[in-house]
Amino acid sequence: MKPEAETLFKEGIRALHERQFKRAIEALEAAHAADPDDVDILLNLGGAYILAGMHKKALPLLERAAELAPDNANAWINLAAARLGPLDISTPEQQEGAIEAWLRALDANPQAPNVHYMLGLVHHHRGDYAKAEHYFNEALRVNPEDTDAQTMLERTRTAMRGED
Repeated sequence: MKPEAETLFKEGIRALHERQFKRAIEALEAAHAADPDDVDILLNLGGAYILAGMHKKALPLLERAAELAPDNANAWINLAAARLGPLDISTPEQQEGAIEAWLRALDANPQAPNVHYMLGLVHHHRGDYAKAEHYFNEALRVNPEDTDAQTMLERTRTAMRGED
C-alpha cells in the first residue's frame, strides 16, 4: 500500500469498526484515489458500500479486487454480496452472479466461512431444496456450531416434505 493511502486506509478501517459508514467511505475513497489497485483498499471500500446498502457502487471495485487477487476468497465473497444485493428483492440473474462468485470463493478456500450457508440460503429462496440441503450440510461440516445453518437445514427438510 502506498504510504499516502495507508493513513486514510487505517482511518477508514477504524470507522468501519465503529459502524460509521459515511466516514469510512470518505476515508477509503480517498485511500482508493491514492492507490487505486490496492486489493485491501478495494475490498474494504467495496465492503463499506455494501454495508451502506450501495451494492451497485461496490461492484466495479470488487470485480477489480477479484481480478487482481483471483485466489483471495474474500474478494469473491464480497463480490457475491455486491452482485446479490438484498436476497428478498434479488433477481435470478443477481442470484446466479452471486452463486458464481461464491463458487469461486470455495475454489480459493473450501472452508471459507459462511459461503456454504449463503449458497444454501439462495437455493432455499429459489425453491431448490436439494441444493439448499447440500449447502446447509456443508456449512455444518465446516462449522458444526452454526445454529443458523442448522435452523435453515431443518426448514429446508420441512419444505422438501411439503410441510412448508
